[in-house]
Amino acid sequence: MSKLVSNEVVLEPEDNKRLSSLCGPFDDNIKQIERRLGVEITYRNNFFKIVGEPQQTKGAGELLKLLYIETQPVKGHIPDLPPDQVHLAIQEANCLEREESGQYGKEINIKTKRGVIKPRNPHQAQYVANVVNHDITFGIGPAGTGKTYLAVACAVDALERQEVRRILLTRPAVEAGEKLGFLPGDLSQKVDPYLRPLYDALFEMMGFEKVEKLMERNVIEVAPLAYMRGRTLNDAFIILDESQNTTVEQMKMFLTRIGFNSQAVITGDITQVDLPRGVRSGLRHAINVLQGVSDISFNFFTAGDVVRHPVVARIVQAYEEYDAEQERIRIAKKEAQEQEKLNKPDASDD
Repeated sequence: MSKLVSNEVVLEPEDNKRLSSLCGPFDDNIKQIERRLGVEITYRNNFFKIVGEPQQTKGAGELLKLLYIETQPVKGHIPDLPPDQVHLAIQEANCLEREESGQYGKEINIKTKRGVIKPRNPHQAQYVANVVNHDITFGIGPAGTGKTYLAVACAVDALERQEVRRILLTRPAVEAGEKLGFLPGDLSQKVDPYLRPLYDALFEMMGFEKVEKLMERNVIEVAPLAYMRGRTLNDAFIILDESQNTTVEQMKMFLTRIGFNSQAVITGDITQVDLPRGVRSGLRHAINVLQGVSDISFNFFTAGDVVRHPVVARIVQAYEEYDAEQERIRIAKKEAQEQEKLNKPDASDD
């Protein structure tokens, strides 16, 4: 275990309202930093003392400075620092050294209501770099790792730079327990709930009015996967979301729609397949078939890449550990059965 050290940080200019925003109600933000980084923080006015292992205390000090910058007044109002913003800042702080070394990938400079969109961890950075440098990119991993959000950001970036003439977002309308026929409305209203996450990402990055205008001109198209059959998509940035719910035939159909000067990003979580029992996931099949094909990249995210509430990462990790244990049990049982067959005396020997 590393020797504990002390790191002292002075936040200037001293401003009681900004310091209150930084610490959060009942020091909740400070407690979150302490819990996540394994340090102890005490403070008096704008003087903070951090005790812990060397790397963690240094990271906590840099984190406090970054968060204090976020409390700068906007139009005379000092913004609050909600827990999710502190959580995301902690995610970034864990990667500061890698970012400074120049290994953090291409930063996407797109201004949105939330500020500049950029990778928040090394896997996201590599994912973005692969999207930029490959014709087809797969982003595979649990919910909350930013696969779809970053893919939409890359699409918006490509459109703004006029590298493509249109954006096409699609996902399979696979029912997760509910039946489409029992949902109210026409076909468009029935499939809208499946496409809502894509709409939300677009609205956040470009604004509602601009997205609506681009959709009216068919510069942006959001449609179920079934609508892709028979089309060839040139000069387009195409995103297939929730691809774990495609069949093998649907995945092949989608991949063969890609035309000249087009890019495709396929995202999915192979642990959350909603296909009927016995139907093979097109994403699983593609991972096996397309590995090693040039101009195609595969990016695998883990629970450690989750950028939502910290408990989401722990939930994902718990499921991964459970599935791994069940697989070990299955393999052990199979090996025991095979050994039992080998040890069983042959009836012909009697």
